[in-house]
Order: sequence, then structure tokens, then C-alpha cells
Amino acid sequence: MIVTGTAQHEAWQRRALPPVERVRPDVWSIPVPIPDSPLRYTLSYAFLDDTGVLVVDPGWDSAAGRAALEAGLRAAGAHLTDVAGIVVTHVHPDHHGLSGWLRERTGAWIGMHPVEAETLPVRRWRHRTRGTDRVWLARHGVPEADAEVLAFDPTRLGHLHAMPEPDRAVEDGDPLPLSRHDVRAIWTPGHTPGHLCLHEAGAGILLTGDHLLPRISPNIGLHAGNDGDPLSAYLAALEQTAKYASAEALPAHEYRFRGIDARAADLARHHDERGHEILGVIDRLGPSTAWDIAAELTWSRGWAALHGMMRRMALAETLAHLQHLATTGATRPSGDAPERWARKTR
Repeated sequence: MIVTGTAQHEAWQRRALPPVERVRPDVWSIPVPIPDSPLRYTLSYAFLDDTGVLVVDPGWDSAAGRAALEAGLRAAGAHLTDVAGIVVTHVHPDHHGLSGWLRERTGAWIGMHPVEAETLPVRRWRHRTRGTDRVWLARHGVPEADAEVLAFDPTRLGHLHAMPEPDRAVEDGDPLPLSRHDVRAIWTPGHTPGHLCLHEAGAGILLTGDHLLPRISPNIGLHAGNDGDPLSAYLAALEQTAKYASAEALPAHEYRFRGIDARAADLARHHDERGHEILGVIDRLGPSTAWDIAAELTWSRGWAALHGMMRRMALAETLAHLQHLATTGATRPSGDAPERWARKTR
């Protein structure tokens, strides 16, 4: 992998906000800060076009974020009122958070994959309560004291419920409505069910959202019973993404790079190694809950240093791996509560 966003990389090392940059003719990278996050910022992208400006992933909604996006557009030679369309790679608030404000200010349409629209918090949490969430946590072995800390309270997620519904669907292979750019959507499920990447062949760029990042592995988690098998979906999407090896990757965080195929292979290898680690834990402990397995795995900060949402994400990642291993025939769930995972015997 070769770092191409050198100014972005230098800023990352200095823990500073990178500059607004013209990455291709009429294509601009605009960093939008994320408050109190190790990710620091979202790289929003602006396509200047005869039809107006198309913004991809406007970023986290905050006063600083609004100011950064508006200033970035000015640096690109555009105004906020020029924005005609918004495409979000996925609905996480560091990507979709500013979409509502931007649509209100400009009248722009919002596009996303239809599967992604189904995951908006206002839909996903419609019938879920703190009580049902605690039942889900208990099913996967979370002790009562930890469940008290980790359980979501949907009544306190108003800012997430306010994230807007899309105006139009953007399906796999769809061209975006631009006259100067031939940008097509690529459905890359895994990080979220309807995650999109965006490819412009003529410019030789692939906007990778959170699907492919240069430094970290995106969170692939099983968060609810209807999530299916997100890791298997992600690994299949990685194989497809690797076919765009000649393109420069424009990710939503960190910095631009080349070597998409090599990075995809690195991430696939990481998940394979994690699967072997999980099987080793099961061999050592015997049938175990996802929580007990997660506590035995290698985490960059160590399990003891993970608290709150970080532990919940670790549990979700472990569950995704266990489900993938079940799909490949290596593990099986007990089917009762608390659910225990074991090696599948033939």
C-alpha cells in the first residue's frame, strides 16, 4: 500500500485537521471534524458539476462541522447553496449526520442504498426498548452489571432518530446524476448492510467510505438478530473491491492511498487470523458465550481497557466472526440462552 495523500498523512501524524484538497479536476476532499473521536474527522467529497455540487458523506453534525463543510466548499470555488445532491456511503452519524441540515439549507436530495435506509435508527430501533436490548445482551453472555452499562436507551437517541430518510435510492451499479463525472455506485455490505463505494473510472478514483481504510480495520459487527452474516458479506465485497486495483482509494477517514488489492488482501487475512484465534479460544474453554470468547481475544488496547461502547463493539465483532465461522461450517450455536458456541463436529 502506498500513501498518496501525503498532506493528509502528515496531518494525521500531527493529530491535526488535514487541508481541503483538490484531488482531481472538480473533485475536492473536505475534512469535517468529529467531536471527541479517535477518528478525528470524516473526509467529505465534493463533485463540482454543471448540475450543481454533489456532496458525499457531509459528516458529523456540529457547529464546527457545519463551518468546516461550508469553508471547504468555498475553498473549492462553490457555495453552500450550490449543493444539489447528497450521497451517503452509510448512515453512521459521522457520515450522515449533517445531511439533514444540508438538505434544509439547500433543498438538495439525499441518496443511499435502499438496504441502508432500512437501518436508520428511527426504523431499526422502532420496536426495541432498553429491556429488549438487555435481553439480547444477556443472550450473548453479558453479565448483568455490564448489561446495565451497555444497554441502549432508545428514548435517549433523539439525535440519531432525527437523521433524515433518503429522497432517492442508489442501487449497485447506478450512475450518479452528474454531467462532468461518470460516477457509479458499488454495493459493499459488511460495515453496514447497505454500504456504498463510488467509482469514477475516468478519474481513476474509488471513494471507499469505511469499507476500506488505510490504517484500521472497519468494525464488522452483528448487532441484532436480523443482521444476517455481515462478515461473510464483507469478505465477498472485499474480493470485488480488489478488482479496482488501478484506482486511487479516497477513504472517508485518515488519508488517500494506492494498492486497493493489497489492502483488501491484508484485511481478509486479518479476519482469517481472527477466526483461527476464536477457534483456539473455543478449543481451550469449551462451549462458550460470545462475551466470554471476546474477553479472551487480542484487542489493540486489551480487553480490560475497553469500556462502554468499545466493549459492545468488541462483542458485536466477535459475534460476526462466530456467525461467519458457522456459515463456513466451523462453529455452531447452542440455540438456547445464554447462547454458547462450540466447534461443529461432523
